[in-house]
Amino acid sequence: MSAQTSLSYRDAGVDIDAGDALVDRIKPLARKTLRDGVLGGIGGFGALFEVPRHYQEPVLVSGTDGVGTKLKLAFLLDRHDTVGQDLVAMSVNDILVQGAESLFFLDYFACGKLDVEIAASVVGGIAKGCELAGCALIGGETAEMPGMYPDGEYDLAGFAVGVVEKSRLIDGTTILPGDVVLGLASSGAHSNGYSLLRKIIDRSRPDLKAPFDVVDGNARSLEEVVMAPTRIYVKSVLALMKKVTVKGMAHITGGGLLENVPRVLPGNVVAVLEKAAWPRPRLFDWMQAEGNVAEDEMHRVFNCGIGMVIVVAADQAEAALAQLQSTGEQAWRIGKIEARQGGEAQTRVV
Repeated sequence: MSAQTSLSYRDAGVDIDAGDALVDRIKPLARKTLRDGVLGGIGGFGALFEVPRHYQEPVLVSGTDGVGTKLKLAFLLDRHDTVGQDLVAMSVNDILVQGAESLFFLDYFACGKLDVEIAASVVGGIAKGCELAGCALIGGETAEMPGMYPDGEYDLAGFAVGVVEKSRLIDGTTILPGDVVLGLASSGAHSNGYSLLRKIIDRSRPDLKAPFDVVDGNARSLEEVVMAPTRIYVKSVLALMKKVTVKGMAHITGGGLLENVPRVLPGNVVAVLEKAAWPRPRLFDWMQAEGNVAEDEMHRVFNCGIGMVIVVAADQAEAALAQLQSTGEQAWRIGKIEARQGGEAQTRVV
Protein backbone atom coordinates (compact mmCIF):
# COMPACT_ATOMS: atom_id res chain seq x y z
CA MET A 1 0.00 0.00 0.00
CA SER A 2 1.44 3.35 -1.01
CA ALA A 3 1.76 6.10 1.56
CA GLN A 4 -0.88 8.83 1.33
CA THR A 5 -0.57 12.51 2.14
CA SER A 6 -1.87 13.31 5.61
CA LEU A 7 -5.05 15.38 5.43
CA SER A 8 -6.15 18.11 7.82
CA TYR A 9 -9.42 19.91 8.48
CA ARG A 10 -7.92 22.92 6.66
CA ASP A 11 -7.43 20.70 3.59
CA ALA A 12 -11.16 19.93 3.77
CA GLY A 13 -11.94 23.64 3.72
CA VAL A 14 -12.41 24.40 7.42
CA ASP A 15 -9.96 26.81 9.06
CA ILE A 16 -10.08 26.34 12.84
CA ASP A 17 -7.53 29.12 13.35
CA ALA A 18 -9.78 31.58 11.50
CA GLY A 19 -12.66 30.56 13.75
CA ASP A 20 -10.54 31.14 16.85
CA ALA A 21 -9.50 34.54 15.50
CA LEU A 22 -13.14 35.49 15.02
CA VAL A 23 -14.00 34.50 18.60
CA ASP A 24 -11.19 36.76 19.81
CA ARG A 25 -12.70 39.61 17.76
CA ILE A 26 -16.20 38.94 19.12
CA LYS A 27 -15.38 38.83 22.84
CA PRO A 28 -14.84 42.60 23.35
CA LEU A 29 -17.99 43.32 21.31
CA ALA A 30 -20.01 40.98 23.51
CA ARG A 31 -18.58 42.50 26.70
CA LYS A 32 -20.06 45.86 25.74
CA THR A 33 -23.55 44.32 25.81
CA LEU A 34 -23.34 42.80 29.31
CA ARG A 35 -26.26 43.44 31.64
CA ASP A 36 -27.61 42.18 34.95
CA GLY A 37 -28.33 38.47 34.79
CA VAL A 38 -25.41 37.30 32.65
CA LEU A 39 -23.59 34.48 34.46
CA GLY A 40 -20.96 33.56 31.88
CA GLY A 41 -19.09 34.89 28.88
CA ILE A 42 -18.66 33.87 25.26
CA GLY A 43 -17.04 30.48 24.73
CA GLY A 44 -18.94 28.06 26.94
CA PHE A 45 -21.05 25.18 25.67
CA GLY A 46 -24.17 26.90 26.95
CA ALA A 47 -25.01 30.52 27.74
CA LEU A 48 -26.11 31.22 31.31
CA PHE A 49 -28.57 33.90 32.33
CA GLU A 50 -30.44 34.48 35.59
CA VAL A 51 -33.90 36.04 35.37
CA PRO A 52 -33.77 39.44 37.16
CA ARG A 53 -34.99 38.99 40.71
CA HIS A 54 -37.35 41.97 40.77
CA TYR A 55 -39.86 40.04 38.65
CA GLN A 56 -42.59 38.46 40.78
CA GLU A 57 -44.24 36.27 38.11
CA PRO A 58 -41.79 36.30 35.20
CA VAL A 59 -43.00 35.04 31.84
CA LEU A 60 -40.27 34.36 29.29
CA VAL A 61 -41.02 35.51 25.74
CA SER A 62 -38.84 34.31 22.85
CA GLY A 63 -38.55 35.10 19.18
CA THR A 64 -36.38 33.92 16.30
CA ASP A 65 -35.80 35.20 12.78
CA GLY A 66 -33.31 35.86 10.01
CA VAL A 67 -32.55 38.72 7.65
CA GLY A 68 -34.07 37.22 4.50
CA THR A 69 -32.96 38.14 1.01
CA LYS A 70 -31.65 41.51 2.16
CA LEU A 71 -28.46 39.47 2.51
CA LYS A 72 -28.30 39.21 -1.29
CA LEU A 73 -27.94 42.98 -1.46
CA ALA A 74 -25.31 42.87 1.28
CA PHE A 75 -23.28 40.47 -0.89
CA LEU A 76 -23.83 42.49 -4.06
CA LEU A 77 -22.92 45.81 -2.44
CA ASP A 78 -20.25 44.38 -0.12
CA ARG A 79 -21.93 46.05 2.87
CA HIS A 80 -21.98 43.86 5.96
CA ASP A 81 -22.07 46.29 8.87
CA THR A 82 -25.85 46.74 9.17
CA VAL A 83 -27.38 43.29 8.63
CA GLY A 84 -26.40 42.26 12.16
CA GLN A 85 -28.61 45.01 13.57
CA ASP A 86 -31.39 43.81 11.25
CA LEU A 87 -31.03 40.35 12.73
CA VAL A 88 -31.38 41.55 16.31
CA ALA A 89 -34.22 43.93 15.48
CA MET A 90 -36.38 41.24 13.91
CA SER A 91 -36.51 39.29 17.16
CA VAL A 92 -36.39 41.98 19.87
CA ASN A 93 -39.12 44.05 18.21
CA ASP A 94 -41.26 40.93 17.90
CA ILE A 95 -41.10 40.04 21.59
CA LEU A 96 -41.53 43.70 22.54
CA VAL A 97 -45.11 43.72 21.26
CA GLN A 98 -46.10 41.45 24.15
CA GLY A 99 -44.50 43.82 26.62
CA ALA A 100 -41.25 41.94 27.03
CA GLU A 101 -37.93 43.46 28.04
CA SER A 102 -35.15 41.84 25.97
CA LEU A 103 -32.69 39.90 28.14
CA PHE A 104 -30.28 38.14 25.82
CA PHE A 105 -29.59 37.24 22.20
CA LEU A 106 -27.78 34.41 20.40
CA ASP A 107 -26.82 34.30 16.73
CA TYR A 108 -25.93 31.68 14.11
CA PHE A 109 -23.54 32.65 11.29
CA ALA A 110 -22.99 30.04 8.57
CA CYS A 111 -20.70 30.24 5.53
CA GLY A 112 -18.75 28.13 3.08
CA LYS A 113 -15.39 29.72 3.83
CA LEU A 114 -14.93 31.99 6.83
CA ASP A 115 -13.78 35.53 6.10
CA VAL A 116 -12.88 36.91 9.51
CA GLU A 117 -13.22 40.56 8.47
CA ILE A 118 -16.72 40.10 7.02
CA ALA A 119 -17.87 37.96 9.94
CA ALA A 120 -16.51 40.47 12.45
CA SER A 121 -18.36 43.27 10.63
CA VAL A 122 -21.61 41.31 10.81
CA VAL A 123 -21.16 40.49 14.49
CA GLY A 124 -20.30 44.12 15.16
CA GLY A 125 -23.76 44.99 13.85
CA ILE A 126 -25.29 42.30 16.07
CA ALA A 127 -23.53 43.77 19.10
CA LYS A 128 -24.73 47.27 18.20
CA GLY A 129 -28.29 45.97 17.88
CA CYS A 130 -28.02 44.33 21.30
CA GLU A 131 -26.80 47.60 22.83
CA LEU A 132 -29.73 49.46 21.28
CA ALA A 133 -32.14 46.85 22.68
CA GLY A 134 -30.48 46.67 26.10
CA CYS A 135 -29.94 42.92 25.80
CA ALA A 136 -26.79 40.86 26.20
CA LEU A 137 -25.06 39.02 23.38
CA ILE A 138 -24.17 35.92 25.38
CA GLY A 139 -23.44 33.29 22.75
CA GLY A 140 -23.77 32.06 19.23
CA GLU A 141 -22.39 29.70 16.63
CA THR A 142 -20.11 30.19 13.65
CA ALA A 143 -20.34 27.33 11.17
CA GLU A 144 -17.87 26.96 8.31
CA MET A 145 -19.31 24.40 5.87
CA PRO A 146 -17.42 24.03 2.57
CA GLY A 147 -19.70 23.46 -0.41
CA MET A 148 -22.87 24.61 1.35
CA TYR A 149 -22.78 28.27 0.28
CA PRO A 150 -21.43 30.13 -2.78
CA ASP A 151 -18.15 31.96 -2.32
CA GLY A 152 -18.61 35.23 -0.46
CA GLU A 153 -22.07 34.38 0.87
CA TYR A 154 -23.31 33.50 4.33
CA ASP A 155 -26.56 33.02 6.22
CA LEU A 156 -27.73 34.52 9.48
CA ALA A 157 -30.26 33.50 12.09
CA GLY A 158 -30.76 34.44 15.70
CA PHE A 159 -33.11 34.48 18.63
CA ALA A 160 -33.91 36.68 21.58
CA VAL A 161 -35.36 35.88 24.98
CA GLY A 162 -37.17 38.49 27.03
CA VAL A 163 -39.25 38.66 30.17
CA VAL A 164 -42.47 40.36 31.27
CA GLU A 165 -44.55 40.24 34.43
CA LYS A 166 -47.49 37.92 33.85
CA SER A 167 -49.90 40.65 34.94
CA ARG A 168 -48.42 43.08 32.36
CA LEU A 169 -48.56 40.87 29.27
CA ILE A 170 -49.92 42.77 26.26
CA ASP A 171 -52.22 40.68 24.07
CA GLY A 172 -54.72 43.12 22.52
CA THR A 173 -57.75 41.70 24.30
CA THR A 174 -58.69 45.08 25.83
CA ILE A 175 -58.77 46.92 22.49
CA LEU A 176 -62.17 48.59 21.93
CA PRO A 177 -63.88 50.74 19.30
CA GLY A 178 -62.80 54.33 19.82
CA ASP A 179 -59.18 53.47 20.65
CA VAL A 180 -56.44 55.25 18.72
CA VAL A 181 -53.77 53.71 16.49
CA LEU A 182 -50.31 55.27 16.67
CA GLY A 183 -47.55 54.62 14.16
CA LEU A 184 -43.80 54.79 14.77
CA ALA A 185 -41.57 55.67 11.83
CA SER A 186 -39.51 52.95 10.20
CA SER A 187 -35.93 53.52 9.06
CA GLY A 188 -36.77 52.18 5.60
CA ALA A 189 -37.88 48.80 4.29
CA HIS A 190 -36.29 47.18 7.37
CA SER A 191 -35.79 43.49 6.44
CA ASN A 192 -39.00 42.63 4.64
CA GLY A 193 -40.11 42.61 1.02
CA TYR A 194 -36.56 42.44 -0.30
CA SER A 195 -37.31 39.78 -2.91
CA LEU A 196 -39.69 42.27 -4.54
CA LEU A 197 -37.33 45.19 -3.90
CA ARG A 198 -34.46 43.32 -5.57
CA LYS A 199 -36.67 42.51 -8.56
CA ILE A 200 -37.56 46.20 -8.91
CA ILE A 201 -33.86 47.10 -8.79
CA ASP A 202 -33.07 44.45 -11.42
CA ARG A 203 -35.78 45.84 -13.70
CA SER A 204 -35.04 49.55 -13.31
CA ARG A 205 -31.23 49.30 -13.00
CA PRO A 206 -30.82 52.53 -11.01
CA ASP A 207 -27.50 54.13 -10.13
CA LEU A 208 -27.23 52.84 -6.57
CA LYS A 209 -24.48 55.33 -5.72
CA ALA A 210 -26.32 58.46 -6.88
CA PRO A 211 -28.04 60.77 -4.34
CA PHE A 212 -31.55 59.47 -3.69
CA ASP A 213 -33.04 61.27 -0.70
CA VAL A 214 -32.13 63.60 2.15
CA VAL A 215 -32.52 62.82 5.86
CA ASP A 216 -31.72 65.43 8.52
CA GLY A 217 -29.95 67.49 5.89
CA ASN A 218 -27.74 64.61 4.73
CA ALA A 219 -28.00 63.21 1.20
CA ARG A 220 -28.18 59.44 0.95
CA SER A 221 -27.66 57.12 -2.00
CA LEU A 222 -30.16 54.42 -2.89
CA GLU A 223 -27.56 51.91 -1.70
CA GLU A 224 -27.54 53.53 1.74
CA VAL A 225 -31.34 53.69 1.82
CA VAL A 226 -31.93 50.02 1.02
CA MET A 227 -29.23 48.87 3.46
CA ALA A 228 -30.35 51.12 6.34
CA PRO A 229 -30.67 48.90 9.43
CA THR A 230 -34.02 48.07 10.98
CA ARG A 231 -35.01 50.47 13.74
CA ILE A 232 -35.04 48.98 17.22
CA TYR A 233 -37.95 50.30 19.31
CA VAL A 234 -37.30 48.50 22.58
CA LYS A 235 -36.09 51.28 24.89
CA SER A 236 -38.60 53.86 23.64
CA VAL A 237 -41.57 51.54 23.97
CA LEU A 238 -40.55 50.18 27.39
CA ALA A 239 -40.35 53.80 28.57
CA LEU A 240 -43.79 54.45 27.05
CA MET A 241 -45.28 51.50 28.93
CA LYS A 242 -44.32 53.17 32.21
CA LYS A 243 -46.32 56.28 31.29
CA VAL A 244 -49.50 55.05 29.58
CA THR A 245 -51.49 51.84 29.21
CA VAL A 246 -50.55 50.17 25.94
CA LYS A 247 -53.43 47.97 24.77
CA GLY A 248 -51.78 46.31 21.79
CA MET A 249 -48.77 46.49 19.49
CA ALA A 250 -47.80 45.10 16.11
CA HIS A 251 -44.32 44.91 14.62
CA ILE A 252 -44.72 45.58 10.90
CA THR A 253 -42.68 42.87 9.21
CA GLY A 254 -43.49 40.42 6.40
CA GLY A 255 -47.14 40.94 5.52
CA GLY A 256 -46.93 44.71 5.90
CA LEU A 257 -49.62 46.76 7.57
CA LEU A 258 -52.53 44.71 6.27
CA GLU A 259 -51.47 41.39 7.76
CA ASN A 260 -49.57 42.34 10.91
CA VAL A 261 -52.01 44.73 12.59
CA PRO A 262 -54.85 42.13 12.69
CA ARG A 263 -52.59 39.78 14.68
CA VAL A 264 -53.16 41.91 17.78
CA LEU A 265 -56.86 42.77 17.27
CA PRO A 266 -59.82 41.05 18.90
CA GLY A 267 -62.19 39.54 16.35
CA ASN A 268 -64.91 42.16 16.85
CA VAL A 269 -62.93 45.24 15.77
CA VAL A 270 -61.11 46.65 12.74
CA ALA A 271 -58.25 49.13 12.45
CA VAL A 272 -58.83 51.91 9.94
CA LEU A 273 -55.55 53.56 8.96
CA GLU A 274 -55.36 56.88 7.10
CA LYS A 275 -52.43 56.86 4.68
CA ALA A 276 -52.34 60.68 4.63
CA ALA A 277 -51.63 60.68 8.38
CA TRP A 278 -47.92 59.93 8.01
CA PRO A 279 -45.24 60.91 5.46
CA ARG A 280 -44.33 57.95 3.27
CA PRO A 281 -40.56 57.82 2.65
CA ARG A 282 -39.45 58.27 -0.95
CA LEU A 283 -38.18 54.69 -1.15
CA PHE A 284 -41.73 53.33 -1.13
CA ASP A 285 -42.99 55.80 -3.73
CA TRP A 286 -39.99 54.91 -5.93
CA MET A 287 -40.62 51.17 -5.58
CA GLN A 288 -44.31 51.52 -6.35
CA ALA A 289 -43.62 53.60 -9.47
CA GLU A 290 -40.70 51.56 -10.80
CA GLY A 291 -42.38 48.22 -10.11
CA ASN A 292 -45.92 49.33 -11.00
CA VAL A 293 -46.95 47.84 -7.66
CA ALA A 294 -50.64 48.07 -6.69
CA GLU A 295 -51.49 50.09 -3.59
CA ASP A 296 -52.88 47.09 -1.67
CA GLU A 297 -49.77 45.09 -2.57
CA MET A 298 -47.56 47.86 -1.16
CA HIS A 299 -49.42 47.71 2.16
CA ARG A 300 -49.35 43.91 2.15
CA VAL A 301 -45.61 43.61 1.49
CA PHE A 302 -43.88 46.68 2.97
CA ASN A 303 -44.14 48.72 6.15
CA CYS A 304 -44.59 51.88 4.00
CA GLY A 305 -42.90 54.02 6.64
CA ILE A 306 -44.49 52.58 9.80
CA GLY A 307 -42.34 50.05 11.63
CA MET A 308 -44.40 49.65 14.80
CA VAL A 309 -48.11 50.16 15.52
CA ILE A 310 -49.37 50.90 19.03
CA VAL A 311 -52.99 51.00 20.21
CA VAL A 312 -53.97 53.17 23.18
CA ALA A 313 -57.17 54.64 24.60
CA ALA A 314 -58.17 57.93 22.97
CA ASP A 315 -57.63 59.91 26.18
CA GLN A 316 -54.01 58.74 26.36
CA ALA A 317 -53.05 59.28 22.73
CA GLU A 318 -51.51 62.74 23.11
CA ALA A 319 -49.52 61.74 26.18
CA ALA A 320 -48.27 58.67 24.34
CA LEU A 321 -47.17 60.70 21.32
CA ALA A 322 -45.36 63.20 23.53
CA GLN A 323 -43.56 60.42 25.40
CA LEU A 324 -42.48 58.65 22.20
CA GLN A 325 -41.21 61.88 20.69
CA SER A 326 -39.25 62.65 23.88
CA THR A 327 -37.28 59.43 23.36
CA GLY A 328 -36.41 60.20 19.76
CA GLU A 329 -39.20 58.44 17.91
CA GLN A 330 -41.15 59.97 15.04
CA ALA A 331 -44.73 59.04 15.79
CA TRP A 332 -48.16 59.95 14.47
CA ARG A 333 -51.82 59.25 15.14
CA ILE A 334 -52.47 57.12 12.04
CA GLY A 335 -55.91 55.64 12.60
CA LYS A 336 -58.66 54.41 14.87
CA ILE A 337 -60.36 51.26 16.03
CA GLU A 338 -63.93 50.67 14.87
CA ALA A 339 -66.52 47.96 15.45
CA ARG A 340 -66.35 45.15 12.91
CA GLN A 341 -69.39 44.74 10.70
CA GLY A 342 -69.53 41.15 9.50
CA GLY A 343 -66.45 39.45 8.15
CA GLU A 344 -64.55 42.32 6.53
CA ALA A 345 -60.76 42.52 6.69
CA GLN A 346 -59.54 43.64 10.09
CA THR A 347 -57.21 46.33 8.75
CA ARG A 348 -57.80 48.70 5.90
CA VAL A 349 -55.84 51.69 4.67
CA VAL A 350 -58.00 54.56 3.41
